[in-house]
Amino acid sequence: MKAEPLKTILITGGAGFIGSNLCEYFLSKEYKVVCLDNFATGYRHNLDDFISNNNFRLIVGDIRNLSDCQKAVSGVDYVLHQAALGSVPRSIVDPIATNEVNVSGFLNMLVASRDAKVKRFVYAASSSTYGDSQDLPKLEDTIGKPLSPYAITKYVNELYADIFSRTYGLETIGLRYFNVFGRKQDPKGAYAAVIPKFVMQLMQLESPVINGDGNYSRDFTYIDNVIQMNELAMISQNPSAINTVYNTAFGDRNTLNELVGFLKEFLAEYDSRIADVAIVHGKNRVGDIPHSLASIDKAKKLLNYNPKYSMQEGLKDAIDWYWKNM
Repeated sequence: MKAEPLKTILITGGAGFIGSNLCEYFLSKEYKVVCLDNFATGYRHNLDDFISNNNFRLIVGDIRNLSDCQKAVSGVDYVLHQAALGSVPRSIVDPIATNEVNVSGFLNMLVASRDAKVKRFVYAASSSTYGDSQDLPKLEDTIGKPLSPYAITKYVNELYADIFSRTYGLETIGLRYFNVFGRKQDPKGAYAAVIPKFVMQLMQLESPVINGDGNYSRDFTYIDNVIQMNELAMISQNPSAINTVYNTAFGDRNTLNELVGFLKEFLAEYDSRIADVAIVHGKNRVGDIPHSLASIDKAKKLLNYNPKYSMQEGLKDAIDWYWKNM
């Protein structure tokens, strides 16, 4: 009997934090993986562990160029679209670039995927879409007004995906990521995420600066939970599970003060001096949502989602990776 050919996944932004973790995971599951990246925010070193894998192919290109998107989707079964300009502060500084990548680039990928007849288009949405809604936990059908240009672009992605599902029959699933963290997340740069930034500062015995009084809370979500959601969204055979959006989170929340407390506790196991590093408080950041907590009931019901890592368990894994690799 002839063996069935390996399924091929295109991962846009595959050299980034989430994208490179997805590349690594799906290669380990015997998929063929195509990575499209322009290295604006991703890094070649994130691909080092599998760049020589015969089932991996790197395309250096930009989702703002339709021809690059068309090249990347050729012969592809599934698209996991991670490419974007992240960061609320960056979008406030440069809303035009954020829109060009996150909206125009997204539309290019939808068009290319539709024309290539890919089986399913799974994309990174964002919890920022909840905007000024104060409801907790966050339910997929109840959102507020966006608080940043970045949030607007991510909401527009959902609207476009819905139109492409209903108008062209392209299967789409959006994953509203909630404060994802973990191995390979960049701790450097002006727009570094809070966890890797704080980890590196504490490792260097520098005082991290918390925006505000530290009582803002987040549903911090470990990368392995996000990988699980992408896989479930990609392979689900439940007709009710497609052409919609899901919260992608753990379903719990911690304040920034609690986060720093855990970081100091876990890092002090590697260097006891870290326990005594002082914490500094600054101003609240423009565009920040005060509190974020996801309901994951919809994902549990329709995708059989079962997140394995709490924030504390994820932090221990992430800290171990940073200590060994930074």
